[in-house]
Amino acid sequence: MVYDCLMIDDEKLLADSTAEYFNLFGVSTAAVHSAAECRSFFLENSARLLLLDINLGDGSGFALCKELRQKTDVPILFISARTSDDDKIVALHIGGDDYVQKPYSLRVLLAKVKAVLKRYGQNDRYVRGSLTIDFPGRQVLIEGKSIRLTSMEFKLLAYLVRNENRVISKQELFEQVWEDRFTGDGTLNVHIRKLREAIEKDPGRPEYILTVWGDGYRFCGNGQDG
Repeated sequence: MVYDCLMIDDEKLLADSTAEYFNLFGVSTAAVHSAAECRSFFLENSARLLLLDINLGDGSGFALCKELRQKTDVPILFISARTSDDDKIVALHIGGDDYVQKPYSLRVLLAKVKAVLKRYGQNDRYVRGSLTIDFPGRQVLIEGKSIRLTSMEFKLLAYLVRNENRVISKQELFEQVWEDRFTGDGTLNVHIRKLREAIEKDPGRPEYILTVWGDGYRFCGNGQDG
């Protein structure tokens, strides 16, 4: 599932209450309470923004940020009760986008999160190899040339890309893309074939949209078979 925000904080009550507050105001948010739970989260889900505590029970938020930066470029806002300027400098140097001081106002933090989501959404482009996707403009380009996709084809491609390098089951695609758990395999197969014909150099040997037999599909962000 794709969330707007993931909160990673070992203060369980604070993390859960913040997530609940955000959800009430239309920002879909999940909360995890350790680095290990964060890694598990990304096996099945993705998020457009991360709120990351510097101090985690099973490790450093700084170390987790470095690890996450090898896999994703989503904005990361550090949250911490520590006031050292050195911490702020390190946070921004290793890939953080902002530093939020505890205790914080839920209303103020929500406004900041919404502003970041809006800012990144307005400049939301995906570029890998010859493939460019302009999400707000709903435009797909191969080697700079625009290609035509139907609304559902674009929606399917966008969902695969948003969850790149994660195996996505057919059932999840039925529910999240078609919003219908009863969509058939035939419909999905046709759309996958059309997408491969549109973006792959050789649709018979896809580099981006890979079939994981018995499980579903995986969008390979490296643009390599595997």
